[in-house]
Amino acid sequence: MNQAIKPAPESPLQAGLPELSVVVPTFNERDNVTVLYRRLEATLAGISWEVVFVDDNSPDGTWEVVRGLARKDSRVRCIRRIGRRGLSGACIEGILASSAPYAAVIDADLQHDETQLPKMVALLRSGEAELVVGSRYIEGGSADSFNTKRAGASQLATEVAKRTLKVEVADPMSGFFMIRRDRFEQLAPQLSTQGFKILLDIVATAQGKLRTIEIPYTFGSRQHGESKLDSMVALDFLGLVLAKLTHDVVSLRFILFAMVGGTGLVVHLVALFIAHEIFREPFAEAQAAGALVAMTSNFILNNFLTYRDQRLKGFAILRGLLLFYLVCGVGLLANVGVAFAVFDQEPIWWLAGLAGALMGVVWNYAMSGLFVWRKR
Repeated sequence: MNQAIKPAPESPLQAGLPELSVVVPTFNERDNVTVLYRRLEATLAGISWEVVFVDDNSPDGTWEVVRGLARKDSRVRCIRRIGRRGLSGACIEGILASSAPYAAVIDADLQHDETQLPKMVALLRSGEAELVVGSRYIEGGSADSFNTKRAGASQLATEVAKRTLKVEVADPMSGFFMIRRDRFEQLAPQLSTQGFKILLDIVATAQGKLRTIEIPYTFGSRQHGESKLDSMVALDFLGLVLAKLTHDVVSLRFILFAMVGGTGLVVHLVALFIAHEIFREPFAEAQAAGALVAMTSNFILNNFLTYRDQRLKGFAILRGLLLFYLVCGVGLLANVGVAFAVFDQEPIWWLAGLAGALMGVVWNYAMSGLFVWRKR
């Protein structure tokens, strides 16, 4: 008598559900979101659609504008992320929160050509493709709006990606694409939530198993606001390439943490040299001072670089620094103990310092993620 009711499968159109979910990651785009919404409304006539704005708690109140649109049109949805940053993570959350069989990613800066969306839907609907990429680098496409510096960087990154990761897509750095949601969900657990190059991550993770078609489009000029791309994107990109080359054995965040640790090692040895060789401090005290200076340097760089999506600000910086000292205390004791033991056996200051500094790397990484930059 208490049998579960199992409704018959329904197509999106039969169920009144959207066929296409357009995912738009945003940060300080309040002047663009309404314009983009109007453009989607015009170009997607005849297609059942929804738009999911994923906003990283924009200081300019972008999420408030989106909420205003959502109150007038149920096809508009807003995901406001607090304590999380990053375009890739926003795209992943948006697609996984969508309800349509097809999901498109498009920027809010109005530089992508939304008029190509119906063509993308048709290619997925027909089964010809599982992934459709808006490409600037095939015949008919253009990226003439790039300045010389950005054009050169984009082309270099594209060549590096194609050669190192064996990616055959002409424009793997594109931020404009559409994918079957079921195929995306299969790949999602292996994708990185850090960085900006979500399409490259998808293509590299799929390893050629996604039927892919590229269509040309002209990359436009930004209408309002400022580009979110900065010098850190290059490190994100290199980290992603290395992570994929190691089959995700090493995470992007750990790679950045290790890079910062490398600079900390240099800082440690320099401080040790100054304290021990110039100021003639006993080795144990000099080693401890070098470790403390290196920890401070590592904290500052990690806050700026490795954990910039969870960057501590204001009073939280001091709290985080003190907590960083605390959780690394065990590593510091081991650092000094090992270094002193090595120096006692072989009084070579740099060798002893190196041995001690290497002891704390894994501990520092684990404790940093758990306690200092933990997600709230």
